[in-house]
Parts: sequence; C-alpha cells; structure tokens
Amino acid sequence: MAGPLIDANIFPLLALSMIKVGEETGQLDTMLLKVASTYEKSLKEVVKRFTSLFGSVVILVMALFIAIVIASMFLAMYGILDLPF
Repeated sequence: MAGPLIDANIFPLLALSMIKVGEETGQLDTMLLKVASTYEKSLKEVVKRFTSLFGSVVILVMALFIAIVIASMFLAMYGILDLPF
C-alpha cells in the first residue's frame, strides 16, 4: 500500500513513512489511526490560528467602517457651520 502512495506523491512524507512502518510491523490499522490523530491535531491548530486572525481582521474592518461614518458625520456638521445665515 505504501508503494503506490509514495508514487502518487499526494501525502506528506511523515504520513507515508508511518504507513510504511505500519505495513512492515503488521499494525497498519494502529498506524493509520496515529496518522489521523497527528494530522487532526495540526488541523485544529491551523483552524484555531485562522479563527483568531480572522476575528482580529473583522474587528479592524468594523473599526475602520465606524471611523469613516463618524468622520462623515463630523464633516457634515462642519459643512453646516460654513453656510451663511
């Protein structure tokens, strides 16, 4: 099973080497579970980083939008003061 997967060049080297060791020792099912748990942990970490970064970007965009709205309100008020009575 490891030979065709290595030839396909789809999976990372760590997963392929773990699959190869699992085949050689006769514990492929256990090794595949270890591969799955390893990549699940790394995926959770990436998702955690992405959500924290995305939350920060959303807060920054909302702050910029509110600043533009407030600036436009102040510019309108100052514009009214320039009108002759």
